[in-house]
Amino acid sequence: MFSKEESAQLRKEFWTSFGKSFPRKWVLYKTKIKDFGFKFVADKKQALVCLDIESFDRTKNELLFDQVLELKNILTEDYLPDVIFDELYVLESGKIIHRIYVKYNGDFNIHNKNTWQNAYYFFNEAMHQFEEFYEDYEDFIKRAIY
Repeated sequence: MFSKEESAQLRKEFWTSFGKSFPRKWVLYKTKIKDFGFKFVADKKQALVCLDIESFDRTKNELLFDQVLELKNILTEDYLPDVIFDELYVLESGKIIHRIYVKYNGDFNIHNKNTWQNAYYFFNEAMHQFEEFYEDYEDFIKRAIY
C-alpha cells in the first residue's frame, strides 16, 4: 500500500518517464472543438487512450458522438480495431461523458514500474492512430456543430 504522497510521486514519475520515452507534441485538447479532446488515462487498474466528449451542452455532445459514431467502421477497420464507444461513461467524479477509447490489454498498474514500458508503447501507438484518424476526418466531425 502506498501513501498518498508516494502514489502522487509514482504518478508524476510515470508521466515524466513517458514524456521522455516518447517526446512529441500530442493533439490532446488542441482539436479546435471545445470539450472534445484526447486523453491518456493510467491508474491502478487500467491504461486507456480516449477521445472524450464532455461539454455541459448535451446536444453538442450528442451531435459530436453521433458524428464520430458514423465513422465507427472506418475507425475500427483502418485505425483502432479494438475501439469502444461508450455513450454513458461514468468518470470517478460521477460525471457522465461520451468516451471513445481503447484499453491496454496487458497487465498494468501505475504503482508497478514493471508494467510501465509496455503501456508506454500502447499509449504511443494508440494515440498516434487516434490522431491520424482525427486529422483525416476532422472536417467531417466538425460539421456536426459548425
